[in-house]
Amino acid sequence: MKNFALIGVAGYVAHRHLRAIKETNNDLLVALDNFDSVGIMDSFFPNASFFVEFERFDRHIEKLRRKNIDLDFISICTPNYLHDSHIRMALRSGANAICEKPLVLNPWNLDALKNIENEYDGKVNTILQLRLHPSIIKLKEKISLASDSKIHDVDLTYLTSRGNWYYTSWKGDISKSGGIASNIGIHFYDMLSWVFGPVKSNIVHLHTHDRAAGFLEFEKARVRWFLSINDKLLPKDIQEKGQRTYRSITVDGKEIEFSDGFFDLHTKSYEKILSGEGFGIEEARQSINIVHQIRNSETLPLQGDFHPLAKFDLSPHPFRNKK
Repeated sequence: MKNFALIGVAGYVAHRHLRAIKETNNDLLVALDNFDSVGIMDSFFPNASFFVEFERFDRHIEKLRRKNIDLDFISICTPNYLHDSHIRMALRSGANAICEKPLVLNPWNLDALKNIENEYDGKVNTILQLRLHPSIIKLKEKISLASDSKIHDVDLTYLTSRGNWYYTSWKGDISKSGGIASNIGIHFYDMLSWVFGPVKSNIVHLHTHDRAAGFLEFEKARVRWFLSINDKLLPKDIQEKGQRTYRSITVDGKEIEFSDGFFDLHTKSYEKILSGEGFGIEEARQSINIVHQIRNSETLPLQGDFHPLAKFDLSPHPFRNKK
């Protein structure tokens, strides 16, 4: 049984980490969050210590160490812009880090983290769960085993609606979240890189507060992609069902079915990490490069290959982030 701490336990994705720690038969000793609405802990680790101040959390870890109780892992579910700092804290505490994506916001932060990782005994792990999805694994095997040099045509559409709260939270601040490409698209860019190889070109057609679109050329694929958090863009049949999320990946016109199989991917990720097969800094690099370039590129006119949804002209959102 390994000892865990968790930073950001009130966050949206934290319950998946709590479940993964529990389902891999390990123990959560202590958790931290600025917000105290963390009753979810009762379903998993009711005896874990909890703090709302980092200083007391840090002191508690030191007290555990003096009792010869070491933390093996610190899981990080905090806002994107804090990941770098919290990973460093985990390594300095003598623990391994398990961090949600994006690992960091900027490519150069990866190099700095690598230097810190080399100074300590711990390892930096990140959650790249789509690499463990059965349908994606099957797709990668198919692409890898193909003997020809065919360049595949791929369309990626991911629409995951968010309410007005999004623009008030840190997620609506591009300096903290990295924008929607980093916040909701990072795992898809990693998956595309993993399946289709290195990036050859990265063109951005649209990048606003609530949607982004562009064209990515990989070694083995041409990808038209579109991301949005605006529910007005959901297909009519999805809206009629009362659903707020739509995801689609087509390869050469054929849909890749991966709507199911997401429930236990964090647990699978933890199993890999605990067996020494987790995804580290270098595995995260290409997707971090992709989103950084998207965030800092000028948008180009809709010419050549572009996603059809990029043409939709919706009125600006009243809470549009102007920072």
